[in-house]
Amino acid sequence: MASDYYDDNAQSFYDSTVNVDMEGLYSKFLPIVGDKGKILDLGCGSGRDAKHFIDLGYEVDAIDASKEMVRLASIKSGLEVRHMTFEQFMPAFKYDGIWACASLLHVEPNDLKKLFARISKWLNTSGVLYVSFKYGDGVRAKDGRTFTDMDERLLKGFLHGTDLVLKEFWVTHDQRPGRNEKWLNALVMGQTGH
Repeated sequence: MASDYYDDNAQSFYDSTVNVDMEGLYSKFLPIVGDKGKILDLGCGSGRDAKHFIDLGYEVDAIDASKEMVRLASIKSGLEVRHMTFEQFMPAFKYDGIWACASLLHVEPNDLKKLFARISKWLNTSGVLYVSFKYGDGVRAKDGRTFTDMDERLLKGFLHGTDLVLKEFWVTHDQRPGRNEKWLNALVMGQTGH
């Protein structure tokens, strides 16, 4: 399981991601969320993004499947980050924005469509979902983790038949030093919000 990898490598993963400049991604996501909206950080990792949203005045919930990442993210963000998987999460209300930065990429393809359908129920009618995947079109294993790589064609296929619609996508380069990977970024809206 990917959570085992992150438990075993939590500090090094935290150190390599906590200071990455995400402003270019925030600037596309937050205007759609609107002022003072409710945001779910879905698979929050280091807590970097949750802290940024809190500092801007948003109401934020955050979850992660790795117990060690939850501990570090709680310290970083000041939030009580919840230790749970995507499947275990049951929201108490709907969100204006869901931020799934490099987190859904560990979901197996046969589970991804079902997860997108569930996520669609967690969004307000005008809510927005941000997702990012390593750019590509296959499933691969590395360091005990499964990666579902994604391009725009595949993403549209996974969203088809759900209540979610691809609003915008763009490709970026990994911002971490020494990394030469490309990422597919996308903003996804509920059917009534696009």
